[in-house]
Amino acid sequence: MEATLKRYWGYDSFRPMQKDIISSALEGRDTLAILPTGGGKSICFQVPTMMSDGICIVVSPLISLMKDQVENLCARGIKALAVYSGMSFRDIDIALDNAVYGGYKFLYVSPERLQTEIFRVRVARMKVCFLAIDEAHCISQWGYDFRPDYLKIKDLRAILPGVPVIALTATATKFVAEDIMKQLGFAESNMIVSGFERPNLKYVIRESENKLGQLLKLCNGVEGSGIVYVAKRRSAEDVAQFLQSQGVDAAAYHAGMNGKVRADIQQEWKTGTKRVIVATNAFGMGIDKGDVRFVCHYEIPASPEAYFQEAGRAGRDGKLAYALLLWNENDISRLRKTAMTAYPPLDYIKDVYQKVFTYLGIPYEEGAMSSRKFDLEDFCRKFKLFSSSAYYAIKYIEMSGYWSLTEEIDIASRINMLVEREALYSQQFSQDLDTLLNVIMRMYPGLFGGYITIDEEKIAATGRYSVLAVEAKLKMLDARRILKYVPKVKSPILNIVNERLYDKNLHLPKDEYQSRVERNMARVEAMEEYVRTAADDPEKFLIDYFKLT
Repeated sequence: MEATLKRYWGYDSFRPMQKDIISSALEGRDTLAILPTGGGKSICFQVPTMMSDGICIVVSPLISLMKDQVENLCARGIKALAVYSGMSFRDIDIALDNAVYGGYKFLYVSPERLQTEIFRVRVARMKVCFLAIDEAHCISQWGYDFRPDYLKIKDLRAILPGVPVIALTATATKFVAEDIMKQLGFAESNMIVSGFERPNLKYVIRESENKLGQLLKLCNGVEGSGIVYVAKRRSAEDVAQFLQSQGVDAAAYHAGMNGKVRADIQQEWKTGTKRVIVATNAFGMGIDKGDVRFVCHYEIPASPEAYFQEAGRAGRDGKLAYALLLWNENDISRLRKTAMTAYPPLDYIKDVYQKVFTYLGIPYEEGAMSSRKFDLEDFCRKFKLFSSSAYYAIKYIEMSGYWSLTEEIDIASRINMLVEREALYSQQFSQDLDTLLNVIMRMYPGLFGGYITIDEEKIAATGRYSVLAVEAKLKMLDARRILKYVPKVKSPILNIVNERLYDKNLHLPKDEYQSRVERNMARVEAMEEYVRTAADDPEKFLIDYFKLT
């Protein structure tokens, strides 16, 4: 076991409880692993996989997290790949073939992929050694981040009889832990907990009307990298600008920024070129950076679970780090107002449901098992809706299992030939266009079989063009009706499960709705209790909240 850890990851010893979890998995037992953020959850399924014959299927909720882990594994010489929304059918087909025949050790999949026919047929042909469930709290309706697609995992187990499950999470109350094991069909209760104590991480709660001053004091008083979490995109920009004006090397990060800009900022921060990131809570999931010396919550998070996970990104190297939470009475009011907004009236939710299908141009009784690009801001603009209310309505419909909305992802460029191969040779082209078409036909043998995804950078390298020149020539061929060129875009994807339903068939049960409202308010009240009463011993409050016995 230690030899595998040393060979691929370079570590001499395991962190607390990692070895117990790995041993349990190698014994063939379904295992629920609860480790704090930074406790090394990935090692708990990666090491036993490398010690076993076959491939590990990893279910993960975030595409960016999947990509990051696949990249890290490949960098260690371990064959890994991922399948997620936004990939073309051909690319998914190739990836799944590789998982069956290519000697790969890890296949990362988003939960909505589990119910597709192409995946279920191929997975039955794979030699699967483990089924790993990352962020396993998402499977529980008691969890703070419930995802209905996770409920399909239990169906997958019927296709993979005898394959042990390794479920992993950093945040689970007793109810959530028990529900995870129930929903995953554990043969027996088997929960291994590392403990929520982080001796090197100092939690600090500070009530303040001058948050910028407190934040600046933290940045100047604690050396090293830091993360500042804020509630809104605008706040990320404003707080980052303030820190910059005071000589702190800071940058904003939020979903409204260009994808490449975000990636560049994240990379600069990971390598230490940029010291402080001011971000919305989309930042940090799965980022393997051990030397974060502080995490500051500029506003109160929505739940103890979210707070514990985000604060835990500090001090993952075991050295002294700080988790500072700034708050005032305005935060309490905002938190309660946001909690109310998060559950708009059921009639409003049903209205948003119909408007989404109208926006996408999908008639009644159509659209099942389809994926569409979805621009929330454009949708709200067209229907004159408040974006926050519409967003929460869409997320509640997601929790009810009718669709799922992914994070923003890259959708590769596509082309479709509009003329037959024989007719192409009768066309009169400039030498440049003729050369480009020959390059593309050599690179993509299935060119005349419908839409295919392409990579302009690879075409440019093969044909010795600039990327801009390739894009310009493809647009010229599009204008001449030789081919249809769809340039790559970044967009969230709405994965629709059911056909568009009439209102009478759209079931959003009032009792379940009310139950979710109450659970959400309980978490808000727990956060209020935390900031008001736990200043003397914040860690004890959090340990008691997550107590599993």
